[in-house]
Amino acid sequence: MYGPGGFYRRPEGPAGHFRTSVHASPLFARAVAGLLCRVDDALGRPGALDFVDMAAGRGELAAGVLAALPADVAARTHVYAVEIAGRPPELDPRIEWLSAPPDGVTGLLFANEWLDNVPVEVTEVDAAGVPRRVLVRPDGTERLGDPVAGPEAEWLARWWPQPAEPGLRAEIGLPRDIAWADAAARVTRGLAVAVDYAHTADTRPPFGTLTGFREGRETAPVPDGSCDITAHVALDACAARVPGGGARLLTQREALHALGITGARPSLALASTHPADYVRALARAGEAAELTAPGGLGDFGWLLQRVGIADVLPA
Repeated sequence: MYGPGGFYRRPEGPAGHFRTSVHASPLFARAVAGLLCRVDDALGRPGALDFVDMAAGRGELAAGVLAALPADVAARTHVYAVEIAGRPPELDPRIEWLSAPPDGVTGLLFANEWLDNVPVEVTEVDAAGVPRRVLVRPDGTERLGDPVAGPEAEWLARWWPQPAEPGLRAEIGLPRDIAWADAAARVTRGLAVAVDYAHTADTRPPFGTLTGFREGRETAPVPDGSCDITAHVALDACAARVPGGGARLLTQREALHALGITGARPSLALASTHPADYVRALARAGEAAELTAPGGLGDFGWLLQRVGIADVLPA
């Protein structure tokens, strides 16, 4: 994926292949900037504030948040873009480009569609009712391997228990739990947020979610670097991995509504008094509706992990 010529090294970047909330509308970056301002208030407006954009792609979210911040907050904010791929040459020089998140974050660490790309083992129940690893060749063909054992079997038993029915699949989210706990531990005071395709214990899909994406279309998840390979995230398991509590799970629709992104149409009266303003407001309403749509981006999960601050979103 990140090798020479791999999917994430291509010039067009992820935006050339799939549409995330960041690419759908600048309203998303403005909402994240608003969340950072709420964290800033909860911290007592410290002299220095951090914003960490995990899996930054080409830095679109980091740049959008920086541009949307009030001038006084932007002047105090250190923006980090964390990404394995190289820094885009046109990126705002105020954004620091890193290959791993910094330590000692005071502010907001935001991971938009990062955890779904952290690799996981896929399992399938065999004819005897035993969960086994699914092994895959570079051309995408599969076969069953050894039975699942050890910590991975413990994870399955706790977070994705299955009946002994041949063909049922699961994705062992343990590497994502560990990755999220490490990222959240970088926050000394503030908020860590993971946003992703997600499921919880009561909504686990019986045949898993592993898939690929290329050029805007779903495709077979062939591990040859030609496509994005993704699987939904067990965000409840990620939350439980972080000690100290302070976790909260929301849908994107709920989170963005709490941040003032509702998709409400402007009043028709505005069309007659200020038609240009009405057209702009109508366009924003359409973008907000896409970001919060049930069955689409609005169903994304938001995991909020507080560290030393009060809740910044109303219940």
